[in-house]
Amino acid sequence: MFDQLTGHERVKQLLRRMLESGRVPGALLFTGEEGVGKKLFALEIAKALNCRDPQGVEACGNCPACVRMSRFNFPQSEDSDDWKKIIWTDHGDVGMVVAPKRVLLVEQMRLIEGEANFRPFEGRARIFLVDDADKLNEQSANALLKTLEEPPPTSHLILITSRPAMLLPTIRSRCQAIRFSPLTTAEIEQHLLRSKLATPAEAGLRARAGNGSIGRALAGDLESFKERRDAMLEVLNALAITGDHARLLRLAEEMNEAKHKDEYEFGLELLETLIRDALMLSFGVNSGKVINADVLPQLQKISERIDSRSATSWISRIEELREQLIVNVNRKPATDALFLSMAQT
Repeated sequence: MFDQLTGHERVKQLLRRMLESGRVPGALLFTGEEGVGKKLFALEIAKALNCRDPQGVEACGNCPACVRMSRFNFPQSEDSDDWKKIIWTDHGDVGMVVAPKRVLLVEQMRLIEGEANFRPFEGRARIFLVDDADKLNEQSANALLKTLEEPPPTSHLILITSRPAMLLPTIRSRCQAIRFSPLTTAEIEQHLLRSKLATPAEAGLRARAGNGSIGRALAGDLESFKERRDAMLEVLNALAITGDHARLLRLAEEMNEAKHKDEYEFGLELLETLIRDALMLSFGVNSGKVINADVLPQLQKISERIDSRSATSWISRIEELREQLIVNVNRKPATDALFLSMAQT
């Protein structure tokens, strides 16, 4: 049932209306950050369409069909050939494809096309999830188009991606897009506590480290998070208080060290979050509403030295760099240029 999923009340209302009207589109596009629950919602749609004991228009979550739809039979080997097939759940009408390596393949899309034309084996509908749909290349996207253009009435495709801009316009135009917003810190914290995934002492910090994503909150190492955030606090301190350009360049160099390679974009996200927190404090917002409440003294000092024009300009410049990362921009000079341009604002 949707109420058991964390957050996304607007999405829940929209999906309930679709189910109530009996008009679930043949092709849906679920977009939003990694780890916010897109795949869980896709499975909930599959359950709602195939549940044996529905509660209104929603799935019961407990009948044998619902239980079996929750279990994917992932290959036990790392052989890419095993990952080229449709990965079925224990329910014969619900499956998913994932990229065997870097791209989703033409043959995978043809498998979906063939299976989508079969009538459901035991439920009322067949549902196919395409995970990381942004990994479709031009050839595999074109192979999927035929199914998207003429979806059989008893089959539904749900494309899942955190980077919808990477999809061909012809793919996006044939799907009804549903946007999943980042979760609030409170929603993530409550989820971690309710699911017993973190201790009360850890839950708040993990929720802040997640920055809108349950997946990121669970995956992150807390000490590494604190280290990265402290570095970004130094950047903000050099920008707003000391004006130390040499320190900014040293911090830019540290961001680009090999050991921080996989944390680079997350560091930019942290810097944005800290800027927003400081800006909110400068406006007199209740300190309990800032994301990084555990470093409040440092943020309050920074908030006294920034203005809204500079802060919004900084955020815009960071966003511009994050967009450039998609095309493999050279990070070191780009980071130097970012920090120096921010210092001059």
